[in-house]
Amino acid sequence: MKEKRVRVRFAPSPTGALHIGGVRTALYNYLFARQHGGDFILRIEDTDSTRFVPGAEEYIQESFKWLNLPFDEGVGVGGDKGPYRQSERRDIYIRYVDQLLADGKAYMAFDTPEELNAMRESVANFQYDASTRMQMRNSLTLSKEETDALLAANKQYVVRIKIEPNEDVRVNDLIRGEVVINSSVLDDKVLYKSADGLPTYHLANVVDDHLMEISHVIRGEEWLPSAPLHVLLYRALGWADSMPAFAHLPLLLKPEGNGKLSKRDADRLGFPIFPLSWTDPKTGETSVGYREADYMPEALVNFLALLGWNPGNDQEIISMDEMIRKFDLEHCSKSGAKFAYQKAVWFNHEYILMKSDREIAELFAPIVKAHGVDVSFEKVVTVVGMMKNRVNFVHELWELCSFFFVAPTAYDEKTVKKRWKEDSPREMTELMHVLEGIDDFSIENQEKIVMDWIAAKGYHTGNIMNAFRLTLVGEGKGPHMFDISWVLGKEETLARMQRAIKVINQL
Repeated sequence: MKEKRVRVRFAPSPTGALHIGGVRTALYNYLFARQHGGDFILRIEDTDSTRFVPGAEEYIQESFKWLNLPFDEGVGVGGDKGPYRQSERRDIYIRYVDQLLADGKAYMAFDTPEELNAMRESVANFQYDASTRMQMRNSLTLSKEETDALLAANKQYVVRIKIEPNEDVRVNDLIRGEVVINSSVLDDKVLYKSADGLPTYHLANVVDDHLMEISHVIRGEEWLPSAPLHVLLYRALGWADSMPAFAHLPLLLKPEGNGKLSKRDADRLGFPIFPLSWTDPKTGETSVGYREADYMPEALVNFLALLGWNPGNDQEIISMDEMIRKFDLEHCSKSGAKFAYQKAVWFNHEYILMKSDREIAELFAPIVKAHGVDVSFEKVVTVVGMMKNRVNFVHELWELCSFFFVAPTAYDEKTVKKRWKEDSPREMTELMHVLEGIDDFSIENQEKIVMDWIAAKGYHTGNIMNAFRLTLVGEGKGPHMFDISWVLGKEETLARMQRAIKVINQL
């Protein structure tokens, strides 16, 4: 028997920004597809027209473009199993609604909202199922003539699946093992609504997964309760033999306390929860995304990959190729994963260190230019090489090393008080003359000549170096002093020293 091609899908609803938990789900689908040489499909589940948010679909596509998780098929890509928006598949769903009705696997229900509310008030823990449906107004209790009359009068109705009671429904989950649910606890879920002519999530999901030949459904734990219903739907539609394998991923949990990770947690603790910035069209509130917060997409992907999965060892920094090679659903946890957002910052720092100086300079150069500084790219590369190990984000480089590009206009009061001694003006003037006489202004040559001068004069090395730093930087920060003076060059170094001696003496 020919082995079924691996085909997985990520199927978000365009109801707002993409939650970081959804990104992780998509990532696991991507890794699984790539490992098995399969297909990664984007399907937009927009059957709930009341919750549709303009721009959300484009936001989803842009997010995955930034994350570098390309789809093989689907919305924005194309393919031979489309359309890939559920709102464009209306006629397909109706065909299967009619099949279920004709086979007696589903029925029409004409109950009004008022009638349903009355039942909820009179029956404790009411659910529409085998124990209550014969008391309701539906095609099982109405005659064919009554049903036809209601349809002819354009009365609104829903189509419900007819679930037989007292059957153990088995779901073989690749992460959780066998899950058994008795059908008596399931209600006759609505599959279709005549009001908008669209199916609900349950029917659309099953029909699309079957017709798109989805081999594995990898989704969040929150969808596990719907799995038994989907199993029953596959059977009712005659597709039991082609049912996909299920894998329900653990939840992402709050960084502190218990419960599912929420936007409220992100707002309170000050970390992003969306991949890109998002402005809520209703409230106008803007939430900063990981991209705008200056995270590297590779770092974010690495961080998310390890929230609920491990590669079988303690390795933390994992390339995409390694993730694809090592990914295994059996190494996914059954329990939720704490969203340790500080760890994402650590990953970003590590990825900055792993990237070449030129790659980081490409990101930092526009920031330098935005501050009105016009310097050679090579200088930016040099500065990045000296300073990137000190930052978690590229944008932090400017505050840390702007002195490489802009001469200080003021001198930190505390540093002056602590580091500028009575003899500093005279010693810095002498040092200027020493530096002026150096032709080879390399780091090594400067250091040798200056250190020999300090030793010959019997000066205190710390006093000289601290004062020297103050003249070039304006405060007591920065890398090795001769690294700074080498990058600045002899002319700029002497000009800064001369100005500092004059200004600090007037303080």
